[in-house]
Amino acid sequence: MNAARQNLQKLAQTGAQISKSSLRKSAKMSNASGKKLNVIVEGNIGSGKTTFLERFKDYSDVCVLAEPIDMWRNCNGNNLLGLMYQDSKHWSFSFQSYVMLTMVQQHTLPTPCSVKLMERSIYSARYCFVEQMKKDKIIAEPSAAVLDEWFKWSLENTKIDVDFIVYLRTSPEIVYERMQTRGREEEKKIPLGYLQDLHKVHEEWLMDKTIGHCPAPVIVIDADQDKTSICKEYEKFEVDVLKMTPCKVGV
Repeated sequence: MNAARQNLQKLAQTGAQISKSSLRKSAKMSNASGKKLNVIVEGNIGSGKTTFLERFKDYSDVCVLAEPIDMWRNCNGNNLLGLMYQDSKHWSFSFQSYVMLTMVQQHTLPTPCSVKLMERSIYSARYCFVEQMKKDKIIAEPSAAVLDEWFKWSLENTKIDVDFIVYLRTSPEIVYERMQTRGREEEKKIPLGYLQDLHKVHEEWLMDKTIGHCPAPVIVIDADQDKTSICKEYEKFEVDVLKMTPCKVGV
């Protein structure tokens, strides 16, 4: 384990405030040692993760991995995402099992790029979505126990590295409005209360550190801003953390 990774993990474990200067230093150390940077992007539904990832698609040395929604919509011809929203009590175990599998596939996907940028992770699958299903009693305790064992086995037996977490922090009311306008069929019936609950578990995991384990330092971005303002924040991330020259992206 190189010095950069030791430094990042120490910061994560102590819950210290992460300054941009320390992040730049850690990124420099990682790049100098030849280690690839693994960044996961977390946030509520509608927090702007897709917009964030779009900024990096023009970089040849960044591997961008969006949530594999198409796979969730077509698991051997079955739309598990749609089924889960239609009857969550019946389908939540099947859906979350497949989500965890596809997340492990993303985490372990080989890439020649220096940076892997991933939308969500096996951590948020477990600590946010499965956790909320347990609280809502949507998933039975034995089923949750199976998912937890699968989660622990994945961490112990596969190489899942995380160097930074980008948390696109939003208010539930803002993401509810965005969700209503973007038109994903499966999301039409999601109530505001569910987004409020998801916001709470994200806060408990990434900010309060009271749920599960936070595996890396967290960079918090205020994602309630309008698209023009938030793109400026994303540009700062490019320059300050990844040490790249920002490319122009249509807004």
